[in-house]
Amino acid sequence: MDTDGPSTAIEPRFDLVSDGGLDASAGLANDVPCAPFTVVFGQETFLAPALARAEFFERLRAGTPHPTTSQPTPEQFGALFRACTRPVLAVTISSGLSGSHNAADQARALVPDVDVTLHDARTLSGAQSFQVHAAMTARAQGLGIDTAIAWMRSVHAATELFFTIDTLTYLQRGGRIGRVQATLGNVLQLKPVVRVEKTSGTYESIARARTWDKAVGEIVGQVEARFPAGRPLRAIGLYGEDPGEAERLLARLGERRELVWTDVLPEGVALAVHTGPKAVGLAVMPAVWPWEEDEPPASRRG
Repeated sequence: MDTDGPSTAIEPRFDLVSDGGLDASAGLANDVPCAPFTVVFGQETFLAPALARAEFFERLRAGTPHPTTSQPTPEQFGALFRACTRPVLAVTISSGLSGSHNAADQARALVPDVDVTLHDARTLSGAQSFQVHAAMTARAQGLGIDTAIAWMRSVHAATELFFTIDTLTYLQRGGRIGRVQATLGNVLQLKPVVRVEKTSGTYESIARARTWDKAVGEIVGQVEARFPAGRPLRAIGLYGEDPGEAERLLARLGERRELVWTDVLPEGVALAVHTGPKAVGLAVMPAVWPWEEDEPPASRRG
């Protein structure tokens, strides 16, 4: 008997957009429209995705002038919202780090006929990419925005993001720390290890190391301390200019913990303005996604 029938493709119930805080992974469901950040060198203004990384780092090192960054405008968010054909879920970088969430909120007044729900990721970069994947998975399964937000909150609660930088010079140039503090830190060869705090979504310095190798080791130690022993993990290695830094950090973590999935991503140039060329970090979460928690191991997806 012929059992072939018509396709039963699931119709999504919402559309999703994000912003320049997202460092998208090709290995996750991250293919979403994004409102871009802007990078300004003196009188020259660039959309961050349009900047070639090699040219960007060359100009960043030169520091004449040091670039500034700005969040997406309400008009840019409004254009994304208007292009959607379903209710919109907008996932933004942490409101503790950027005004992007506020700009997305203002954009709702520009498109009063569009149903827009905002979600503050309270993180950024690879950790934001995990949340976007969770929302897009809910969308692909025909589930609603409430489920997408619940899954993103679960992922956020389970995810940690750590990074370190080689020099405090770029933080000082961008006005993030004072000149005396930056100079003293560089003289002492201090490498801060930074975490994105869960509730505020802001940076917190959790350790300092005298060498780059020790700072990288401290990141691995923080992962070991914050995730129960024996728990398999997913990890994204993040880097400024050299992908080898992220690859070596992932390899070092892999010597201590089981990594069921990994990726290596460049941090967005709007973040690299403040971290400088030599930066490395990890976004880490447990192996099991929220929708897999009640599934037998054999049925779990990548």
